[in-house]
Amino acid sequence: MRGARIASIEWGVLMGRRPRLAGYNARKRDDHGWEAPVPLARITTADGAAGFGFSNLTRQQAELFAGSPLNDLITAENGVDQKAFAIESSLWDLLGRRSGRPVYRILADSAGKNAAEPLRVPCYDTTLLIDDLHLSSDGEGAALIASEARFGYENGHRAFKIKVGRGARHMPPEEGNRRDIAVVRAVRAAVGPDPAILIDANNGYTLNIAKQILRETADCNIFWLEEAFHEDDELYEDLHAWIAREGLAVLIADGEGPASPHLLDYARRGIVDVVQYDIFSYGMTKWLQTAPKLDAWNVRTAPHHYGRHLGNFVSGHLAPAVENFAFVEWDELSTPGLDTSAYAVNDGFVSLPQAPGFGLNLDEGLFQQAVKENGFVVKSS
Repeated sequence: MRGARIASIEWGVLMGRRPRLAGYNARKRDDHGWEAPVPLARITTADGAAGFGFSNLTRQQAELFAGSPLNDLITAENGVDQKAFAIESSLWDLLGRRSGRPVYRILADSAGKNAAEPLRVPCYDTTLLIDDLHLSSDGEGAALIASEARFGYENGHRAFKIKVGRGARHMPPEEGNRRDIAVVRAVRAAVGPDPAILIDANNGYTLNIAKQILRETADCNIFWLEEAFHEDDELYEDLHAWIAREGLAVLIADGEGPASPHLLDYARRGIVDVVQYDIFSYGMTKWLQTAPKLDAWNVRTAPHHYGRHLGNFVSGHLAPAVENFAFVEWDELSTPGLDTSAYAVNDGFVSLPQAPGFGLNLDEGLFQQAVKENGFVVKSS
């Protein structure tokens, strides 16, 4: 990359569409809808190499990067410089394409680890939201979510995250808790005894409600409870000790949103078992710095990204560099203009391509249309 400079940056928003309307979580007033925007920045260097990725870049930021030496923004050894965080994903893709290597190979090499090829990474279906509020009976509501889990199962998934916490906002507390339990039990019956079931309360539980839900679903073998309540070390200590006394194997997961600044300390102390910082808002470079600590503490890594289609594909590239990588979060979307055909989910794993960069491609016509209609182009002078 010696001497390579950024010649242009193009930015535009494609629109992803879900296979069904995505419902609520415990906190959200409105549903998540049918669509999710996919903002993309494509960086081209003066010698014609290009890479793209998820980015909420502004024109003003792009103007600062135009003409910059690539080595000032990213190196294989140190990752992306903090000043270039807004285009981090694009820079990793560009680095991979220029070197002829998939990003996962670059990350594994920098961590001194081997990357199996072909690379397959565990993933979970994250689409089981609170979609049942229009149904009055627990049986009907649970059956609906179970049918969604079966859809995921038939499309290759063997791990499923269920949104719970209906009683926090959308239903009276006792009724909501009862519905949560019915849904978990129905999903377990629908997918069989082996797939992992994860439940995510989006901070909608109390300590006692969390215990109630876990107690009444003990025979469902819950893999993790995510964001049971706002991070609190005293409450997490209590829950962790209670889980052990009950003989449960449930892990405590947290960190996907605006996480407590003390979260890593909770992980170090062993009261949080899975850390979920977002792959984009936290960033790949920070993850590379954080993951060795989590590995040393025997804490699992499971990056979040819900609602941003590219996370399905980017997250798995981190896996070979991390000993305790748990899952890729898989949010099913189809985005016209974005070719993701090199990736496939089968038997609970996503297969990653050996192509350079992230192995994704753009339809040039549709991307240029997005740049023209809702984006911008900045070129170096």
